[in-house]
Amino acid sequence: MMRISTNWLNDYVDISDENLRELADKITNAGVNVETVEEYSTPNLVVGQILEIEDHPDSDHLHVCKVDVKNEVLQIICGAKNLEEKMKVIVSKVGCVLPGGEIKKSVMRGVESQGMLCALMELDLEENTPENYAKGIHKLPDEAIVGSNPYKYLGLDDVIYNLDLNPNREADCTNHIGFAYEVASILGKKVTMPDTTSHPIKESVKDEIKVSVKTDNCTMYNARKVKNVVIKESPDFIKERLTNAGMRPINNVVDISNYIMLEYGQPLHFFDAEKLGDEILVRMAEDGEEITTLDGVKRVLCKDDIVITDGVKPVCIAGVMGGANSGIDENTKNVVIESAIFDPLKIRYTSKRLDLSSEASRRYEHGLNYEYTAQAIDRACHLLEKYADALVLSDTVVYDATEKKEKIAKVTVKEINSLLGLDIPLDAVKEAFTNLQFPYELKGEEFTVTIPNRRSDVAIKEDLIEEVGRLFGYQHIVSKMPKLDIKKGSYVGNVGLRKSISKRLRSLGLNETRTYTLISPEMSKKFAYGKKEEIVLLRPMSSDKSIVRTSILPSLLNVYEYNVARNTKDVNVYEIANVYYDVDKEETKLAILMSGNYIESSWQGIKIKSDFYVLKGIVSNLLEYLGYQGRYSFIPASDIRDMHPGATALINVDNRPVGYMGRVMPNMVKDEVYVLEISLSDIVSKKTRSFKFKELSKFPSVSKDVAFIMKNDMPSLEVEKEIARAGGKLLKEIKVFDVYRGENVEDDEKSIAYSLLFEDETRTLTTEEVNELFNKIIDTVSTKLNLK
Repeated sequence: MMRISTNWLNDYVDISDENLRELADKITNAGVNVETVEEYSTPNLVVGQILEIEDHPDSDHLHVCKVDVKNEVLQIICGAKNLEEKMKVIVSKVGCVLPGGEIKKSVMRGVESQGMLCALMELDLEENTPENYAKGIHKLPDEAIVGSNPYKYLGLDDVIYNLDLNPNREADCTNHIGFAYEVASILGKKVTMPDTTSHPIKESVKDEIKVSVKTDNCTMYNARKVKNVVIKESPDFIKERLTNAGMRPINNVVDISNYIMLEYGQPLHFFDAEKLGDEILVRMAEDGEEITTLDGVKRVLCKDDIVITDGVKPVCIAGVMGGANSGIDENTKNVVIESAIFDPLKIRYTSKRLDLSSEASRRYEHGLNYEYTAQAIDRACHLLEKYADALVLSDTVVYDATEKKEKIAKVTVKEINSLLGLDIPLDAVKEAFTNLQFPYELKGEEFTVTIPNRRSDVAIKEDLIEEVGRLFGYQHIVSKMPKLDIKKGSYVGNVGLRKSISKRLRSLGLNETRTYTLISPEMSKKFAYGKKEEIVLLRPMSSDKSIVRTSILPSLLNVYEYNVARNTKDVNVYEIANVYYDVDKEETKLAILMSGNYIESSWQGIKIKSDFYVLKGIVSNLLEYLGYQGRYSFIPASDIRDMHPGATALINVDNRPVGYMGRVMPNMVKDEVYVLEISLSDIVSKKTRSFKFKELSKFPSVSKDVAFIMKNDMPSLEVEKEIARAGGKLLKEIKVFDVYRGENVEDDEKSIAYSLLFEDETRTLTTEEVNELFNKIIDTVSTKLNLK
């Protein structure tokens, strides 16, 4: 939240005749949100005048005061030494809430006190220091009106705009000059820039300081020097403005650096010249290098941190916080001023890594206007000369590697109106660019606009249209029905397929889940199938989210364990998601996990456990739904990591593997868990048969059963194919209904029973025809496959 002082703002754009609440509404309507309008006022805090002072009868340092607060005279006990009769003071009446708590009626050594006389530190307007405590009660000017708001006489009769900025306006509206340009564009006024002049002495800073930059992450570095500064209290207007903007005044030198940051948006850093020496080197830190910052904390740096050094050791973490070994103190006489531009991403990384955020780092993170770098340092010299009695050395040491390319964009009135749906006349567009102080050339109805560097959020034609639209007023946009031919929409890529598969799986009783793409190194080793190089994040949020997964199954296993830990035993879930590997490859996969009961009905007494065949049935149903009838098969597999070798199968489509399914190894999970993972990317690449409507036969069908004894390793699919070839067109359906191993069957063999359905759409089949065809199937399969 950025706090804008309207008193301060008035220095740069004249708003003295404006209704400040109405202006706040105009600013918000133009796209910069003024969240609240704040006026300084505290209930029960008033101006009072001391009428009488008597010594407390039971104390050698307390005084009993009679204080006029307009409508009544209060008896207040106070121990301050600077009290005088007729003195105007700040009175906190009973019920007033101050930073230290609520004021209540009290009895002090037998005498009642009906309030409190206030020092500035009790209003949180000064630091609680021995020096400030010794000042005693704050004395208001004689013209202060009894019973009125005391803030008026503290220079705090200000209206504060609290801005809730969108990220695109953080760069230009987190300072009073940038915000002044915004207000000026709305009111059609010009911006007045502050005075930056000073009176340099003959000595040149170039003879006293050498600046070297050995990193591309610093594109501009300006340094100036002032001598013989006098550390003292800041003038009232600086203290008041800093306080109103949410910053605590410290001393004139430190306050000036903060003042300019809030004025220009350009952070400055002041070094004690005697501590710094005569050399400044900007470089990247070394891993393990240390610096104690101004807050007294020792920080360990890394190679991604930018540091300012004295040629050897770090004296400042660039853009974040200065070092204690070069900071300003009460003994400082000579000051080196830094005004620089550093890489925003590096500043953000350092600030987050060190958990060290500041007003300066916030502004660096959103980018700075290089045009203000020199202006801000000159402004600092002006204020130090004026309010710290400084002698300003001539010249500026400048390192400049910024790319100063003009931003130019073209736009026509027709394009503006087409995108906004308005009919803005040419003169209104000209007025908008003039008020924005965007220089332009006009040929016909085409504007060639030069975009100032202070507006980093404006770069292209559409940005210019937005600027015109918000100044013209979005409230003028009238709702209209679109004048276009509406066409039926369609899904892009495999979105339609994913939705269709998801709907099918839900209809089959599974629940969809969504899990993180990032997993831990331990989880990434599970279900590792195929040679796929993992992608490891260089700077993960946490160690358990450091690997980009190549399989969804580890995530589903986490879902299973989470539910089982909460006594949910029936877990039947699926997820469709992309996986990534080998840096530049991604693949869409479907994963299913089943455990516990698949179907349970206490009313009907039905309970079907999730097992290999239930999962296989779901896969078969899905593949046939997608149009792969007769083109898929299940091949036993025993070499897939974390899968039971006796209950795992590869899933082939057109004789090529697209995934696998089976039981998870018992040593990994407590219960029986069955999983499946297939590549939807591989499946989509294969051609599917289109669905055709076929009328049901009006004639009866005939069913026959047959069982074949075969070797254990023979897939049923091979037998089914031979049955289908021998059965011809009259054989409509083949179903496996039993698999038997045991008595009368050899140990290395199995018996599979098939149900065969015969039918003709044009007539009724005779018993003789069916028997003849049935016998043919038995003979063919027995002969070709050597089965019994």
